[in-house]
Amino acid sequence: MEDCQEVEILLVEDNPYDAELTIRALRSKGLANKLLTFADGVEALDFLFGTGVYAGRNQTQPKVIFLDLKLPRISGLEVLEKIRADARTKTIPVVILTSSQEESDIVRGYNLGVNSYMVKPVDFDKFFQTVEELGFYWLLLNKVPN
Repeated sequence: MEDCQEVEILLVEDNPYDAELTIRALRSKGLANKLLTFADGVEALDFLFGTGVYAGRNQTQPKVIFLDLKLPRISGLEVLEKIRADARTKTIPVVILTSSQEESDIVRGYNLGVNSYMVKPVDFDKFFQTVEELGFYWLLLNKVPN
């Protein structure tokens, strides 16, 4: 994505296969025009807070963040914690999209303020359908404060 000022979806996913499937599913519904992906939590936080290579960017925020838990350098739960701790980002809807079915991850995610916790389906068609439905709901139906 060339213009990072108009991001609607921030996808934080280190698995290139899962990232590609997610992007393809969103594109199939015309929802991936303003999507930006990061393979690690530090880069995603730099983008959100306008630090590092994103220093000085207009901090228009995405409509939704799809967040994996198992990320390099900083975990998805740590990313979520930093997002919820800052007034600039605390109202951005965050959807954990992960392979973890661990009860402790689910509980911690909700305790940190996640909006939704989805376990990635293993089946290709179910994964595709799940992401399409997530994109449709979070981009078109859900309302957030301006």
